[in-house]
Amino acid sequence: MTPPRRVGVVVGAVLAAVLTLAAPAAAHGADAPDGTDYRVQAIGLSPARAGLTVRAVEAGARLELVNTTGRDVQVIGYSGEPYLRVGPDGAYENSRSPATYLNRTLAGDTTLPTEADPAAPPRWRKIGDVPRVRWHDQRTQWREAGVPAPAVTDPTRPHRVRDWVVPIRDGAEQVGIRGTLDWVPPPDPYPWWVAATLGFLLVGAAGLLPAGSVAGGRALRAVGALLAVGGAAAITLVVGRELDAGADGAGPLLLGLLTGQVWALLTGLGAVAAGGWALARRPAADFVLALAGSCLAVFVGVANLATFSRAVAPAPWPGQYARLLLVLVLIAGAGAVGAGVLRLHAASRAAVTAAGHRTPVPA
Repeated sequence: MTPPRRVGVVVGAVLAAVLTLAAPAAAHGADAPDGTDYRVQAIGLSPARAGLTVRAVEAGARLELVNTTGRDVQVIGYSGEPYLRVGPDGAYENSRSPATYLNRTLAGDTTLPTEADPAAPPRWRKIGDVPRVRWHDQRTQWREAGVPAPAVTDPTRPHRVRDWVVPIRDGAEQVGIRGTLDWVPPPDPYPWWVAATLGFLLVGAAGLLPAGSVAGGRALRAVGALLAVGGAAAITLVVGRELDAGADGAGPLLLGLLTGQVWALLTGLGAVAAGGWALARRPAADFVLALAGSCLAVFVGVANLATFSRAVAPAPWPGQYARLLLVLVLIAGAGAVGAGVLRLHAASRAAVTAAGHRTPVPA
């Protein structure tokens, strides 16, 4: 095995091992949607309460209530029963509230156990040590099979589905978390697919240039630079998803990335590193490009394809920005695979041709 090939095998084995070991952590936020056509917005509390803040997270899939008042506040369930309690001692759920089980999934399809009885006295179970709680709430979601009737009549513009209220109890007083649910027209995915496909073909064609020529060397560096840009775009998508999931500081953001998004994060970082490897024209750069590009295209690109066809992306910015980042990821990842494979194939053919022209050594 030649030294460049040996280096490529070692790098590939290390990357594969690291990514494989990181795979189980990708289950973080598994119930968070990859995109939706329904925008959930939490407007605030009515009447307002100092020390209580609320927001929608995970593309509107959950509500988050933070209580810094120093006293306990209860979220009321679907039958008027105490469902959640949050205060200075942390967050608790009532194991006898049907909402505790119905809200385990976004679809609300959990089977209720026999202990679920909204008329029974609460049985509190601690679920967090901080005065913050997040939960799915069916009152904020569209749960019908089809789209709302106004959207069927006019699918070209947004429509207000309803104004919603989630009741909470602050001592003896009833307070309402108020918000809105809107249907938003989904984007046309076709232009995004065309841009990604044309970009991939253009970048992949760089692998047709002779590896030993000046143009081939420039092409290698250009593909490496693009792969690094695609890796940065992937990292931005990952960070955006964690911010949308409710990370509200450097510490929570880093913890969320390392525990829930480490697979995609390592893929983006690996693409940046592989791009730098190719820019330096290090040994086995073609193999590294193909490996890192395939990971980027599959584990970040394919994993986020719903962004092309959903109006609301799991990110703290407008959906078109998330779609643009995804196009960059797909172009860089798939393009690096194409260019790397073509260059490897050309090098293999050249090696076979050279071997065929060698003069046999007499016995």
